[in-house]
Amino acid sequence: MFYTIIIFIAVLSILVLAHEFGHFIVAKKRGVKVEEFGVGFPPRLWGIKRGETIYSINWVPLGGFVKLKGEGGEDTEDLDSFAHKKIWERSLIISAGVIMNILLAALLLGIGFIFGIPQAIDENLPSYAKVSDQKINIMEVIDGYPAKAAEIELGDVVSSIDGNEYKKITEMQNYLADKNGQPVIFKIQRGEEVMEKEIAPVILEEGYAGIGVGLVESGKISYPWHLAFWEGLKATIILLKAIILAFYELFKNLILGYGLTAELSGPVGIAVVTGKVARMGILHLLQFTAILSVNLAIINFLPFPALDGGRFLFLIIEKIRRKPVNQKIENFVHNTGFLLLMLLVIIVTYQDIVRFGGKFLEIWQKIIN
Repeated sequence: MFYTIIIFIAVLSILVLAHEFGHFIVAKKRGVKVEEFGVGFPPRLWGIKRGETIYSINWVPLGGFVKLKGEGGEDTEDLDSFAHKKIWERSLIISAGVIMNILLAALLLGIGFIFGIPQAIDENLPSYAKVSDQKINIMEVIDGYPAKAAEIELGDVVSSIDGNEYKKITEMQNYLADKNGQPVIFKIQRGEEVMEKEIAPVILEEGYAGIGVGLVESGKISYPWHLAFWEGLKATIILLKAIILAFYELFKNLILGYGLTAELSGPVGIAVVTGKVARMGILHLLQFTAILSVNLAIINFLPFPALDGGRFLFLIIEKIRRKPVNQKIENFVHNTGFLLLMLLVIIVTYQDIVRFGGKFLEIWQKIIN
């Protein structure tokens, strides 16, 4: 729907503006001339010049850029050129976008924690945390067990069993423990839909009866306003570690020949998910945007040509060699890397269209009609 496209572009714009503003403000502070601050990729739709910088909005709304004087290795003698600056200054300018995305995630989570955002409940919650709207969510559906046959899905909420409501997993497990082979009525909530499913528990590997699901207790967690942003920063660091570990496992499996163990999503897939999250409420959207911001930070700092991490890697090589890499070679590597990234985007986008075909066509028809 058109609503999904608008929300997606708004979220993407916030992430890109934060990232590019990081490069922009640090470059300014280090005395580098910023020739253009662009949202989206050219061709240019609109632009205005303020001081020495052109601020532009471009036709391709899937990114953004900051054009610095001397970023291609030219004007090395000019004091306001990026190429003239010391390695530590250039490193700081390149890293600033990633840092800004991490700070944005902490800010968004901090705002969310003031009002309460969904989170798993564990024993490590601080005493000043306020928990509301407690639920038991299904986080895993195991093949070969009754839950799978009953079409229980990841993310479903168990509202009640035989009319009994539970807030604790152990209470639910205790009720089912001696129900081997006896049909029980599960009331399941899936988004806006509420359904009832009759499922007969079986004996699990652990020796007691169950239906073959992994469960997690969740609720809306909030903190006093003066502690919410500190908790947002802590949550961002935890999220950062988790996503880095996920990328490590992804690349390790690819190197070892195990293939992809997770599905990758491109712009279409992220747009569809963004629309779904937005319909769940502004706090869910804040949380999702924070997750996207951390993902963007990590992906951007991968040591791949054309990304910030690739440019940072060339600065490390320069430091080790005590002289810059030949600029023609570096530019060729980055341009090749950019083309490969665009090819990857096209491939992943095609997979998204296949996976979300009906939803994508619905969105596209809304645009052209």
